[in-house]
Amino acid sequence: MTIAKIGIIGGSGLYKMEALKDVEEIEISTPFGSPSDAIIIGTLEETRVAFLARHGRNHTLLPSELPFRANIYAMKQLGVEYLISASAVGSLKAEAKPLDMVIPDQFIDRTKSRVSTFFGEGIVAHIAFGEPICKHLASILAEAIAALNLPDVTLHHGGTYVCMEGPAFSTKAESHLYRSWDATVIGMTNLPEAKLAREAEIAYATLALVTDYDCWHPDHDSVTVEMVIGNLHKNAVNAQEVIKETVKRLSANPPASDAHSALKYAILTNLEKAPIATKEKLGLLLDKYL
Repeated sequence: MTIAKIGIIGGSGLYKMEALKDVEEIEISTPFGSPSDAIIIGTLEETRVAFLARHGRNHTLLPSELPFRANIYAMKQLGVEYLISASAVGSLKAEAKPLDMVIPDQFIDRTKSRVSTFFGEGIVAHIAFGEPICKHLASILAEAIAALNLPDVTLHHGGTYVCMEGPAFSTKAESHLYRSWDATVIGMTNLPEAKLAREAEIAYATLALVTDYDCWHPDHDSVTVEMVIGNLHKNAVNAQEVIKETVKRLSANPPASDAHSALKYAILTNLEKAPIATKEKLGLLLDKYL
């Protein structure tokens, strides 16, 4: 079933897409439970898209509580082939200012309690993940941002996203450590999504929206909650414009992506001898290889 080929996951501050038309809500069940919220199907730039509020529309889920597998599997069930993930982040570099946008091309995993694979229970797969972002989808995102020429927004195309466990933010020692690694931004959600999207053979890219400097910055103590919330709202408005333009460009010329065949050489288990229950559970991912 293909209801939407383009999926959007909205992070902190981005709980809905104002420009969606002909909207319907779909409650989806997956072998991994229910997604974070109902998935909103609507028309954006004459294209049907699927939107999910990552933390729930009322922001009720901690990063560690997110049903990552259900979220990505649900997108796969809807026929999604390209997934744009908007995410609020802290900046680890002076040049990546609040309200700027970063399209990272690398991740560092600092999580401790996330299940980031669909596999196990008798079927083993190891995806290639050296390039964790679909470079073609990332380029379309970058082109959309450049074309819009948004005020107060500078694009940083490339960079490393540190994915931490949370929900507490970093200590200063941790923040300085990540800076010593030349990381660009820090967030709490995108790496499990990227891994699972790759296993689901969905092209994935992150639109990282800078809300503040992490605690390394000498001016950090002057940052107020009101300032951060204000930046979240501004970022959400800007992100919706970027996503609209990206959807328009993506639907006009959808690129081939290595992600779309990521499992071709990844499955080590002889599927003929794999447990039937696991094959049924992962049928959506495995059918083309059975």
